[in-house]
Amino acid sequence: MGNVGEMGKSLAIPDDPAPLDRWRADDVLEPNRDLWGMKSIASCLGVAVETARRWANDPASDLPVTKPMGRWFARSRELRAWRARR
Repeated sequence: MGNVGEMGKSLAIPDDPAPLDRWRADDVLEPNRDLWGMKSIASCLGVAVETARRWANDPASDLPVTKPMGRWFARSRELRAWRARR
């Protein structure tokens, strides 16, 4: 049964947005979280720690991570944007 508006006219229901997956949920709940350590970075990217480390050490990958004070650092929004472009 559809929604009925004034005088019996049917109201259009807009299409649902894309489903809320773990990456979209993170973007909504914590849009620009600081990530310290390769385990957190890999988790945000949805890959194994070794894969994230390989990408981080490969200049051609252009992964948006830095290593200040000897510890890997990234921002979650930048990682998700990088992943979406790949």
